[in-house]
Amino acid sequence: MNRIVLIALLASISLQLFGQPAQEAAPIFAADVLHHPVVGTKGMVASQHKLATQVGLDILKKGGNAIDAAVAVGFSLAVVLPRAGNLGGGGFMLVHEAKKGTTKSFNYREMAPAKSYKDMYLDAEGNVDKEKLNSQYLASGVPGSVAGMTRALDLYGTMKLEDIIAPAIKLAEDGFIVTYDLARVLKGLEKRLRKFPETEKIFYKANGGYYEAGDLFVQKDLAWSLKEIAKEGPDAFYKGKVGKKIAKDMEKNGGIITMKDLNNYKVEELEPVWGSYRGYDVASMPPPSSGGVHIVQMLNILEYFPLGYLGHNSAETIHLMAETMKLAYADRSEHLGDPNFWKVPVKGITSKAYAAELKEKINRWQATPSEQIKPSKPQTYESDETTHFTVVDKNGNVVCSTYTLNFSFGSGVVAKGTGILMNNEMSDFAAKPGEADAFGLIGGLANAVEPGKRPLSSMTPTMVFKDGQPYFATGSPGGSRIITTVLQTILNIIDHGMNVAEAANAPRVHHQWYPEVLYIEKGVGFDTQNLLRSRQHTVKYRNAMGSTQTIMFRDGLLFGASDPRRPDAATMGF
Repeated sequence: MNRIVLIALLASISLQLFGQPAQEAAPIFAADVLHHPVVGTKGMVASQHKLATQVGLDILKKGGNAIDAAVAVGFSLAVVLPRAGNLGGGGFMLVHEAKKGTTKSFNYREMAPAKSYKDMYLDAEGNVDKEKLNSQYLASGVPGSVAGMTRALDLYGTMKLEDIIAPAIKLAEDGFIVTYDLARVLKGLEKRLRKFPETEKIFYKANGGYYEAGDLFVQKDLAWSLKEIAKEGPDAFYKGKVGKKIAKDMEKNGGIITMKDLNNYKVEELEPVWGSYRGYDVASMPPPSSGGVHIVQMLNILEYFPLGYLGHNSAETIHLMAETMKLAYADRSEHLGDPNFWKVPVKGITSKAYAAELKEKINRWQATPSEQIKPSKPQTYESDETTHFTVVDKNGNVVCSTYTLNFSFGSGVVAKGTGILMNNEMSDFAAKPGEADAFGLIGGLANAVEPGKRPLSSMTPTMVFKDGQPYFATGSPGGSRIITTVLQTILNIIDHGMNVAEAANAPRVHHQWYPEVLYIEKGVGFDTQNLLRSRQHTVKYRNAMGSTQTIMFRDGLLFGASDPRRPDAATMGF
């Protein structure tokens, strides 16, 4: 069989499996065979590192369920993906329990320490002290990852914690092979990481040299912390030896996290934010995530426009998406915060009636200047470093979780003797209401610093349902671009008929109200860019945005894909 015939045969199989796109079918070329998802029948794992994905798959093969595998992935990522995987950060998780047909969300976002106060990051002149906010001991909120993952395991898992953590311990104690990406990142961030002796000791060689791709990377202190958690459960982190080392190091270096703060940490179990789009149901994360609320809000607005007919990444489709994004991010700046401290009008923002009002503000032919867009007033209607992983088991249970240290390697601080990198999530608060944060997002009093409060987040683990059954689950890192990345994944699949691999590969765009810029990835054509500029958009290229990990149910099979934008990501199924 020659190569041309083989390509034609693969193309024919692809069309049978995935159907025609929403518009007239485009011809299949040789490159399209690279856009096929991973296929499985009994279980699947998608994460940002192949070693963590393999750990999750091994758990599924041993008879563990999706929650067992997801927690194993989460602990393993803390070892092999130190820039984002973590024990010293926090995040969000959605769990769909197939037998009961229920979907729950877990909020294990960090909390502000008791000694926090509103203006703690301002200098004598009233300006934000970025060093204090981003890369010192004061930058860390009380971590929630260990509590969140173990809580989900207690409620839904079938395996013992010590068996779940064992692969992560082995990866930390015996080491793993450094990838090109890890070696590159450590070189690029050495100025920030070498600032802290404990961090330098772990991530750089004893002679001061770099870890190169192919080297063995061992983390003995992190292995010790993982062993303590495996033995004592979350109490090791929040009440025991690990927590005491964290609190001691904080006190010694001007941090404010105490043992009392660790003792008082709580995971919240919440009802997801629900919406609908063209006959599909959407479940996503509620506040303090801004993601779920604004995903539903933007889908409600875009439902008024025939995006499938207008075409994927056509000038008009991108224009409509950008104008919708601006409206949502404007609302985010005023209305979103921790609902335990601020009344967030979730029902109003996510209502179809509110979307009907907002879509009237969109000029189909010209961009509205951001300065003319203000946060609207929804009524109470009745009616840059993070990682995501998605897991599905043979029984149809689904877990999708996004967790983070905030910046790459968080604050850069490793708590002495623990091997644990600490987050710098306090910078996600509005340190000075009305000013942009590190991701350019503007926040107000709703997201001001307060003791015990959780900072607003863009993390958006999301599940889409068809006829009451899971259809696909996805999520992404990317700071302020997480929400728009997840949005476009949904649109690519539902409106543009893409399979999960095509949806991950497709070029992305992003607008967040301020700055007044429509960011695009390479792959959006020059003619399209010129048409957008003619509509008064300021168009600029941006490096790769997001890194989705998506799994879809279809025809009794599982189809999964890891975003090609991050080199070590992998999806595996069996």
